Amino acid sequence: MSGHSKWASIKHKKGALDAKRGQLFSKLIKEITVAAKNGGGSFDTNIRLRVAVDRAKQANMPGDNIDKAIKRGTGALPGIVIEEVSYEGYAPGGVAVLVEVTSDNKNRTSAEIRNIFSKKNGNMAGAGAVSWLFTRKGFITVAKSDAKEDDLLNVSLEAGAEDFKSEAEEYEIITPTDAFEKVKDAITKHNIKIASSEITSLPSNTVKITDEDTARKILELVEQLEDHDDVQHVYANFDIPDEIIQKISA
Repeated sequence: MSGHSKWASIKHKKGALDAKRGQLFSKLIKEITVAAKNGGGSFDTNIRLRVAVDRAKQANMPGDNIDKAIKRGTGALPGIVIEEVSYEGYAPGGVAVLVEVTSDNKNRTSAEIRNIFSKKNGNMAGAGAVSWLFTRKGFITVAKSDAKEDDLLNVSLEAGAEDFKSEAEEYEIITPTDAFEKVKDAITKHNIKIASSEITSLPSNTVKITDEDTARKILELVEQLEDHDDVQHVYANFDIPDEIIQKISA
Protein backbone atom coordinates (compact mmCIF):
# COMPACT_ATOMS: atom_id res chain seq x y z
CA MET A 1 0.00 0.00 0.00
CA SER A 2 2.95 2.33 0.60
CA GLY A 3 3.40 3.23 -3.06
CA HIS A 4 -0.27 3.97 -3.58
CA SER A 5 -0.58 5.93 -0.33
CA LYS A 6 2.44 8.02 -1.33
CA TRP A 7 0.70 8.88 -4.60
CA ALA A 8 -2.50 9.72 -2.71
CA SER A 9 -0.52 12.00 -0.40
CA ILE A 10 1.09 13.83 -3.33
CA LYS A 11 -2.30 14.20 -5.03
CA HIS A 12 -3.74 15.59 -1.79
CA LYS A 13 -0.99 18.22 -1.49
CA LYS A 14 -1.30 19.17 -5.14
CA GLY A 15 -5.07 19.30 -4.81
CA ALA A 16 -4.84 21.81 -2.00
CA LEU A 17 -3.14 24.15 -4.43
CA ASP A 18 -4.79 23.58 -7.78
CA ALA A 19 -8.02 21.62 -7.30
CA LYS A 20 -11.02 22.75 -9.32
CA ARG A 21 -13.29 23.71 -6.43
CA GLY A 22 -16.46 23.45 -8.54
CA GLN A 23 -15.59 19.93 -9.66
CA LEU A 24 -14.67 18.90 -6.13
CA PHE A 25 -17.93 20.23 -4.71
CA SER A 26 -19.89 18.43 -7.42
CA LYS A 27 -18.23 15.10 -6.56
CA LEU A 28 -18.77 15.57 -2.85
CA ILE A 29 -22.43 16.50 -3.30
CA LYS A 30 -23.04 13.34 -5.34
CA GLU A 31 -21.26 11.20 -2.74
CA ILE A 32 -23.31 12.71 0.09
CA THR A 33 -26.53 12.26 -1.88
CA VAL A 34 -25.85 8.59 -2.64
CA ALA A 35 -24.72 7.91 0.93
CA ALA A 36 -27.95 9.41 2.29
CA LYS A 37 -30.02 7.56 -0.31
CA ASN A 38 -28.52 4.18 0.59
CA GLY A 39 -28.10 4.53 4.34
CA GLY A 40 -30.43 7.31 5.51
CA GLY A 41 -29.75 10.80 6.78
CA SER A 42 -28.59 9.97 10.33
CA PHE A 43 -24.90 10.43 11.15
CA ASP A 44 -25.29 8.01 14.06
CA THR A 45 -26.18 5.03 11.87
CA ASN A 46 -24.68 5.98 8.49
CA ILE A 47 -20.88 5.92 8.68
CA ARG A 48 -20.51 6.52 4.95
CA LEU A 49 -22.55 9.70 5.20
CA ARG A 50 -20.53 10.91 8.17
CA VAL A 51 -17.26 10.36 6.32
CA ALA A 52 -18.58 12.11 3.18
CA VAL A 53 -19.76 15.11 5.19
CA ASP A 54 -16.40 15.30 6.99
CA ARG A 55 -14.67 15.44 3.60
CA ALA A 56 -17.05 18.19 2.47
CA LYS A 57 -16.37 20.24 5.59
CA GLN A 58 -12.61 19.84 5.11
CA ALA A 59 -13.09 21.25 1.61
CA ASN A 60 -14.98 24.23 3.12
CA MET A 61 -18.27 23.36 1.45
CA PRO A 62 -21.11 25.58 2.74
CA GLY A 63 -23.38 23.86 5.24
CA ASP A 64 -26.44 24.68 3.14
CA ASN A 65 -25.03 22.67 0.22
CA ILE A 66 -24.43 19.71 2.52
CA ASP A 67 -27.95 19.86 3.98
CA LYS A 68 -29.55 20.00 0.53
CA ALA A 69 -27.49 17.03 -0.69
CA ILE A 70 -28.61 14.96 2.29
CA LYS A 71 -32.26 15.93 1.76
CA ARG A 72 -32.07 15.04 -1.94
CA GLY A 73 -30.67 11.66 -0.98
CA THR A 74 -33.41 10.93 1.54
CA GLY A 75 -36.10 12.24 -0.80
CA ALA A 76 -36.99 15.28 1.31
CA LEU A 77 -36.03 17.44 -1.68
CA PRO A 78 -36.53 16.63 -5.38
CA GLY A 79 -33.48 16.09 -7.59
CA ILE A 80 -31.98 14.06 -10.41
CA VAL A 81 -31.47 10.35 -9.84
CA ILE A 82 -27.84 9.60 -9.06
CA GLU A 83 -26.65 5.99 -9.15
CA GLU A 84 -23.39 4.41 -8.14
CA VAL A 85 -21.53 1.86 -10.21
CA SER A 86 -18.06 0.32 -10.24
CA TYR A 87 -15.80 -0.34 -13.20
CA GLU A 88 -12.87 -2.72 -13.23
CA GLY A 89 -9.82 -3.02 -15.40
CA TYR A 90 -6.08 -3.20 -15.70
CA ALA A 91 -3.33 -0.60 -15.98
CA PRO A 92 0.05 -1.27 -17.63
CA GLY A 93 2.14 -3.84 -15.80
CA GLY A 94 -0.91 -5.95 -14.92
CA VAL A 95 -1.98 -3.57 -12.17
CA ALA A 96 -5.61 -4.05 -11.04
CA VAL A 97 -7.80 -0.92 -11.07
CA LEU A 98 -11.17 -0.45 -9.39
CA VAL A 99 -13.14 2.72 -10.18
CA GLU A 100 -16.11 3.90 -8.10
CA VAL A 101 -18.50 6.25 -9.86
CA THR A 102 -21.64 8.25 -9.08
CA SER A 103 -23.55 9.22 -12.22
CA ASP A 104 -26.88 10.42 -13.52
CA ASN A 105 -26.20 8.73 -16.88
CA LYS A 106 -24.44 5.36 -16.57
CA ASN A 107 -24.29 4.74 -20.33
CA ARG A 108 -22.42 7.98 -20.94
CA THR A 109 -20.11 7.48 -17.99
CA SER A 110 -19.33 3.88 -18.95
CA ALA A 111 -18.29 4.93 -22.46
CA GLU A 112 -16.09 7.74 -21.11
CA ILE A 113 -14.36 5.52 -18.54
CA ARG A 114 -13.72 2.87 -21.20
CA ASN A 115 -12.22 5.56 -23.44
CA ILE A 116 -9.85 6.69 -20.69
CA PHE A 117 -8.63 3.14 -20.13
CA SER A 118 -8.09 2.72 -23.87
CA LYS A 119 -6.25 6.01 -24.39
CA LYS A 120 -4.02 5.55 -21.35
CA ASN A 121 -2.69 2.07 -22.18
CA GLY A 122 -5.11 0.15 -19.96
CA ASN A 123 -8.13 -2.01 -20.62
CA MET A 124 -11.55 -2.49 -19.05
CA ALA A 125 -12.54 -5.86 -17.62
CA GLY A 126 -15.79 -7.50 -16.63
CA ALA A 127 -17.50 -7.25 -13.25
CA GLY A 128 -15.63 -9.25 -10.62
CA ALA A 129 -12.35 -9.37 -12.53
CA VAL A 130 -10.37 -7.42 -9.93
CA SER A 131 -12.84 -6.37 -7.20
CA TRP A 132 -12.12 -9.58 -5.27
CA LEU A 133 -8.61 -8.25 -4.66
CA PHE A 134 -9.90 -5.30 -2.62
CA THR A 135 -11.41 -5.17 0.87
CA ARG A 136 -13.17 -2.23 2.53
CA LYS A 137 -11.14 -0.86 5.44
CA GLY A 138 -10.74 2.25 7.50
CA PHE A 139 -7.47 4.05 6.72
CA ILE A 140 -5.97 6.76 8.95
CA THR A 141 -2.67 8.58 8.65
CA VAL A 142 -0.79 10.61 11.25
CA ALA A 143 2.34 12.65 10.55
CA LYS A 144 5.35 11.35 12.46
CA SER A 145 5.94 14.86 13.79
CA ASP A 146 2.53 14.80 15.49
CA ALA A 147 2.80 11.62 17.55
CA LYS A 148 5.15 9.23 19.32
CA GLU A 149 5.02 5.82 17.68
CA ASP A 150 4.47 3.79 20.86
CA ASP A 151 1.70 6.10 22.09
CA LEU A 152 -0.15 6.06 18.76
CA LEU A 153 0.29 2.31 18.36
CA ASN A 154 -1.17 1.57 21.79
CA VAL A 155 -4.10 3.96 21.40
CA SER A 156 -4.95 2.61 17.95
CA LEU A 157 -4.77 -1.08 18.82
CA GLU A 158 -6.74 -0.67 22.05
CA ALA A 159 -9.50 1.09 20.09
CA GLY A 160 -9.75 -1.73 17.53
CA ALA A 161 -7.17 -1.09 14.79
CA GLU A 162 -5.95 -4.23 13.03
CA ASP A 163 -2.71 -3.01 11.47
CA PHE A 164 -0.16 -0.24 12.05
CA LYS A 165 2.66 0.74 9.70
CA SER A 166 5.49 3.22 9.98
CA GLU A 167 6.28 4.83 6.63
CA ALA A 168 8.88 7.46 5.76
CA GLU A 169 6.92 10.52 6.92
CA GLU A 170 3.75 9.16 8.53
CA TYR A 171 2.07 6.35 10.40
CA GLU A 172 -0.66 4.36 8.65
CA ILE A 173 -3.44 2.80 10.69
CA ILE A 174 -5.82 0.25 9.17
CA THR A 175 -9.10 -0.63 10.85
CA PRO A 176 -12.19 -2.75 10.21
CA THR A 177 -14.93 -0.45 8.89
CA ASP A 178 -17.02 -0.89 12.03
CA ALA A 179 -14.11 0.26 14.24
CA PHE A 180 -13.11 3.22 12.07
CA GLU A 181 -14.93 5.94 14.03
CA LYS A 182 -13.92 4.47 17.39
CA VAL A 183 -10.23 4.50 16.44
CA LYS A 184 -10.49 8.05 15.06
CA ASP A 185 -12.16 9.26 18.25
CA ALA A 186 -9.56 7.56 20.44
CA ILE A 187 -6.68 9.19 18.55
CA THR A 188 -8.33 12.61 18.67
CA LYS A 189 -9.10 12.31 22.41
CA HIS A 190 -5.38 11.80 23.02
CA ASN A 191 -4.73 15.16 21.33
CA ILE A 192 -3.07 13.55 18.33
CA LYS A 193 -3.70 15.30 15.03
CA ILE A 194 -5.02 13.10 12.21
CA ALA A 195 -3.57 13.95 8.78
CA SER A 196 -6.18 12.04 6.78
CA SER A 197 -8.92 9.48 7.33
CA GLU A 198 -11.24 7.60 5.00
CA ILE A 199 -13.10 4.40 4.33
CA THR A 200 -11.17 2.93 1.43
CA SER A 201 -10.53 -0.29 -0.49
CA LEU A 202 -7.16 -1.90 0.17
CA PRO A 203 -5.64 -4.60 -2.06
CA SER A 204 -4.82 -8.03 -0.68
CA ASN A 205 -1.64 -8.06 -2.78
CA THR A 206 0.37 -5.55 -4.78
CA VAL A 207 2.30 -5.45 -8.05
CA LYS A 208 5.85 -4.14 -7.70
CA ILE A 209 6.67 -1.62 -10.46
CA THR A 210 10.30 -0.57 -10.86
CA ASP A 211 10.29 0.53 -14.52
CA GLU A 212 9.88 4.31 -14.70
CA ASP A 213 8.05 4.34 -18.03
CA THR A 214 5.51 1.77 -16.84
CA ALA A 215 5.10 3.67 -13.57
CA ARG A 216 4.41 6.90 -15.46
CA LYS A 217 1.77 5.23 -17.61
CA ILE A 218 0.05 3.77 -14.54
CA LEU A 219 -0.08 7.12 -12.75
CA GLU A 220 -1.28 8.89 -15.90
CA LEU A 221 -4.19 6.45 -16.14
CA VAL A 222 -5.05 6.78 -12.45
CA GLU A 223 -4.86 10.57 -12.57
CA GLN A 224 -7.01 10.76 -15.71
CA LEU A 225 -9.65 8.56 -14.08
CA GLU A 226 -9.58 10.60 -10.86
CA ASP A 227 -10.11 13.80 -12.85
CA HIS A 228 -13.35 12.54 -14.42
CA ASP A 229 -16.35 14.43 -13.02
CA ASP A 230 -18.27 11.26 -12.10
CA VAL A 231 -15.41 9.35 -10.49
CA GLN A 232 -15.39 9.30 -6.69
CA HIS A 233 -12.50 6.94 -6.01
CA VAL A 234 -9.83 5.02 -7.90
CA TYR A 235 -8.14 2.06 -6.22
CA ALA A 236 -5.14 0.22 -7.67
CA ASN A 237 -2.72 -2.38 -6.37
CA PHE A 238 0.54 -0.91 -7.66
CA ASP A 239 3.59 -0.61 -5.43
CA ILE A 240 5.89 1.98 -6.97
CA PRO A 241 8.99 3.05 -4.99
CA ASP A 242 8.63 6.50 -3.43
CA GLU A 243 11.59 7.93 -5.31
CA ILE A 244 10.03 7.04 -8.68
CA ILE A 245 6.64 8.48 -7.71
CA GLN A 246 8.24 11.72 -6.51
CA LYS A 247 10.35 11.99 -9.68
CA ILE A 248 7.34 11.46 -11.94
CA SER A 249 5.16 13.85 -9.92
CA ALA A 250 7.72 16.66 -9.72
